[in-house]
Amino acid sequence: MPSTVIRRFVYDESEQQLWVEFVTGRRYVYQAVPESVASTLGSAFAKGVYFNTRIRDRFPHREVTHEDEATES
Repeated sequence: MPSTVIRRFVYDESEQQLWVEFVTGRRYVYQAVPESVASTLGSAFAKGVYFNTRIRDRFPHREVTHEDEATES
């Protein structure tokens, strides 16, 4: 089921990073996220609820800004 809060997310297994883009356009990267947590997010019926209870404020994170994009290339 599509989320009304999360537009998309990508998990980098080698870095254990979860990249999340919200419908607002804001993007965050969450560090040290176990693969099992990211996998469960993908299969969760209510992704926003799962994110808020199991990921948000539980893992170190930072907002990804346009300046970050310019330095990644």
